[in-house]
Amino acid sequence: MAVADAGTHLLDVITIGRASVDLYGQQIGSRLEDVTSFAKSVGGCPANIAIGTARLGLKSALLSRVGDEQMGRFIREQMHREGVSVDGLVTDNERLTALAVLSVENGQKFPLLFYRENCADMALCEDDIDPAFITSARAIVVTGTHFSRPGPEAAQRKAMRLMKEAGGKVVLDIDYRPNLWGLAGHAAGENRYIASGAVSERMKTVLGDCDLIVGTEEEVLIASGEAELLTALKTIRSLSSATIVLKRGPMGCVVYDGPIPDDLEQGIVGEGFPIEVYNVLGAGDAFMSGFLRGWLRGEDLRTAATWANACGALVVSRLLCSPETPSFEELQFFLTNGSKEHALRKDQALNHIHRATNRRREIPLLMALAVDHRVQLEEIAARLGVDPARLGAFKVLAVRAAAKVADGRDGYGMLIDERLGREAMFEFARHPFTWLGRPVELPGSRPLRFEFSQDIGSQLAEWPVDHCIKCLCFYHPDDPPELKEEQQQKLRALFEAARKVGRELLVEIIAGKHGKLAEDTVPRVLEELYALGIKPDWWKLEPQASSTAWKEIEAVIARHDPWCRGVLLLGLEAPQEELEAAFAATAGAKVVKGFAVGRTIFVDAAEKWLAGTISDEEAVADMAARFKRLTEAWLAASKSGRRT
Repeated sequence: MAVADAGTHLLDVITIGRASVDLYGQQIGSRLEDVTSFAKSVGGCPANIAIGTARLGLKSALLSRVGDEQMGRFIREQMHREGVSVDGLVTDNERLTALAVLSVENGQKFPLLFYRENCADMALCEDDIDPAFITSARAIVVTGTHFSRPGPEAAQRKAMRLMKEAGGKVVLDIDYRPNLWGLAGHAAGENRYIASGAVSERMKTVLGDCDLIVGTEEEVLIASGEAELLTALKTIRSLSSATIVLKRGPMGCVVYDGPIPDDLEQGIVGEGFPIEVYNVLGAGDAFMSGFLRGWLRGEDLRTAATWANACGALVVSRLLCSPETPSFEELQFFLTNGSKEHALRKDQALNHIHRATNRRREIPLLMALAVDHRVQLEEIAARLGVDPARLGAFKVLAVRAAAKVADGRDGYGMLIDERLGREAMFEFARHPFTWLGRPVELPGSRPLRFEFSQDIGSQLAEWPVDHCIKCLCFYHPDDPPELKEEQQQKLRALFEAARKVGRELLVEIIAGKHGKLAEDTVPRVLEELYALGIKPDWWKLEPQASSTAWKEIEAVIARHDPWCRGVLLLGLEAPQEELEAAFAATAGAKVVKGFAVGRTIFVDAAEKWLAGTISDEEAVADMAARFKRLTEAWLAASKSGRRT
C-alpha cells in the first residue's frame, strides 16, 4: 500500500548506512589495472538514495558517518548542494571516509574495489541515532550491509524501533555485497551472490519490522535463505506483511502487496524500459529513489514501479551513480516522450534536461565584475611604457575590489582570464563568490578562434568544475554565409566539449559591431544558434534598443530552452549613466539575471595605477566604488521592474 499523508513531518525519508566516495574509471573498456583517470562522485547505497529522492522532490536526509578529511567534506558539501539534510551525518575524527573504485571493462564486467577497512560509516552506533531526528521523518531506509557488523546493526535496529513506535514506515534495501560480509576477497567486489546461512538468518530477523522490502532475485534468496525464487518470496511473506518489490534488471520489477502467487508474473508490474546497459552500478539505488517518490507521495504501486523502472533505466545507461539520477522534471519528460535512442546517454534532449535540472546551484541574480580583458589592458600598458607583467597584479586588485563589494553575499561574480589573470583566479578562490567565468576566445578574432589551442576539450578538462566557460563571438545574422558557418561550427564544437567535460557555458554575442542592431537582430542570432542545438547555460548580450527587443529575446529563449539560466548584460565601456539606463530598460525582462561589466569599472583605475599615480588601496577603493554603484543601480532597477 502506498503512503500518502505527509502530516507535519519535516522529512519524507532518512536513509541509513554507507556513505562513500566513488572513483569510476573514465576509460571505458579498460581493466581496472589500466585505467588512468577517474570521475569522482558520492556513492554508497543510502547516500545515492538520499540524493536520488531529493532530486525527485522528496525531503530526504542521510544518517551515516564520514571522516574528518577532504573526502568526508566532499560528501557533506555535495549533500548540501543536492538539498539533502546532513543533520544526521556524523563526522568521525578517527576513521577515513570509505572509497569505491570501479571500471567498466565491458557490458557485463565491472571490476569493483571497496576501501572500507575500519571506515567511518561502519562505525555508526546507537549513540548516533537521535530519537527526535528519526521521528521527524515519515520513513527510514535501512540497508543490508549495515547489518553485517554489531555496531551499525544495533544502530539500524534502534532506528527501526523508534520509527515503528512513532507510526512511521521502515524500508529495507537488501543491498547484498558478499565481500562486505566477509564472504569473498577484496577483488570480488562485483560479485553479487554467495549463499550464506549466517547472512540469511540475520536478515530474516529484520524482515518482520519492515513495511517495504526491495531486492534483486539474488537478494531475495539471501534474505530468505532459500535456493529457489518462488519459495524465497513465500518465505519472506511468511515473516513479513511488507510490500515486496522484486527487481529483475532489464525486465523491470514485480510488486507483491499480498499473498505470493504461484505464477510470479501475477504481481503488480510497472512499465519496463529496454535500453542499453552501460554501467549497472547505481541503477538499483535510482530504482529505489523512483519507487519511494511514488510510494511516499500516494501513487498506486503500478505507477511507483514504473517510475522506479524509468529511474533505473536512466542511470544504468550512464557511467556514474548519484550524479546520473534524474530530477523529477527529467523523469516526467522521459515518461511522456520516451527516447529514440537505445543508449539513453546519447539522447541530447534528455542529457540537456538532466544537466540543466541538476546544476550545482541556482543563480537567480548575478552581478559580475569583468576583468578578462587582455588586449585592452596590454594597449594601456604599452601606451604608458609599463611592463605588461604588472597586469596580473592589477587583476588581483580587481578581485579584492569585487570581494569588498560582495562582502560574502550571494549573487556576485567575476570574469577572469588565464593568460593575465592566473594569480587573480587564485585570489578569487579565497573569497566566497557565487560565480567565475573564464574566456576561451582569442581576443578580437572573427571568425572565432580559441586562444591557446583549437583542441578546446583538452583544455577544459583541467578546469575546476565550477568555472564557467565564456566565449565572445562577433556574430551578426546578416554576416556572409561562409563566415557564419565557420563561426557556427566553432561554437557547436565548444558546446559539445563543454557538455562532455561537465562545464557550464556562457556565449557572449556582440552583433552591433559588424552591422545594424535592430530590434530583431539578436533574436535572429539566438534562433540560428538554437537551430544548431547550441544551448548555453548563459547568454551575455548587448543593451537593446527597446523593450520589444528584450521581449523577443525572452520569447526565443523560452521557446528553445526554458532551462537556460538567463542573460547577462554586457557593458562595452559605456559610461555609467548609460549602463544605468540600460539596466532600467531590462526591468521587465525576467530572463535578464544581471550584468558582467568591466571597463566602465576598472579602466580609470588601471590607467592611474599602471602610471604609478595611485596606490593599491586607492585602486581597490576606486573600482569597488564604481562596482558598488552599478550593483545598486541593478538592484534598484530589478526592484522597480519586480524581476524575480
